[in-house]
Amino acid sequence: MLHPLLQPLIALVAGILILVRPALLNYVVAIYLIIVGILGLVAVL
Repeated sequence: MLHPLLQPLIALVAGILILVRPALLNYVVAIYLIIVGILGLVAVL
């Protein structure tokens, strides 16, 4: 992984966005999953 604090930081930002704007839930979750997936692939390569 690029940085050990990156995934928890992304999760924290996603949680705050969901609290502030619950209508963004689908988009925040989708973007989070895409970012985590990309970071997982980059860490393997």
